[in-house]
Amino acid sequence: MSVRKICVWMIVVGVLLLAGRSVHLQAQTASGKEPRAIIETKLGSMEIRFFPNKAPKHVESFIKLAKAGFYDKTIFHRVIPGFMIQGGDPNTKDEKDKSKYGTGDPGYKIKAEFNDRPHVRGAVSMARSQDPDSAGSQFFIVVKDTPHLNGKYTVFGEVVKGMEVADKIVSQQRDTRDNPLERIEMTVKIVE
Repeated sequence: MSVRKICVWMIVVGVLLLAGRSVHLQAQTASGKEPRAIIETKLGSMEIRFFPNKAPKHVESFIKLAKAGFYDKTIFHRVIPGFMIQGGDPNTKDEKDKSKYGTGDPGYKIKAEFNDRPHVRGAVSMARSQDPDSAGSQFFIVVKDTPHLNGKYTVFGEVVKGMEVADKIVSQQRDTRDNPLERIEMTVKIVE
């Protein structure tokens, strides 16, 4: 066999192997092996698809916290029409002390994983302080495209079902600190 035929044969085998891997990965996703989050509220449910190839540590942390029940009974504590809804602060479990809302975390920080996923409607991104490496458990769901956040906050997922629920949450009456007047608690489940 000539060198040229061997090279062609190797290319064909490589393409077939890649095609087979692609079909396998598609089947794996279609069979439900890709974890997703279901955020349940009294206004309905939202389903989140993760981007582990773009923000692996953020996805890993969110899934770990959700499986441990960390997010259960926390609220969407900050809602800004035309922008986003924010939740995931453990301090919001205390109904009496709203002054601490927005300051809680899981006891650790996640290094920024800025990526090319844009902050478009439905994007799920991690909240942080001025320090880019200060993300913890608080996240926000974008209700309107906000390109000025691109490259400054870590997008780690997107809402694939239930954006109308985010729209209901963002339209709630709120106080001067953008806290909804009515508590909107969440329960977060990971499904595979």
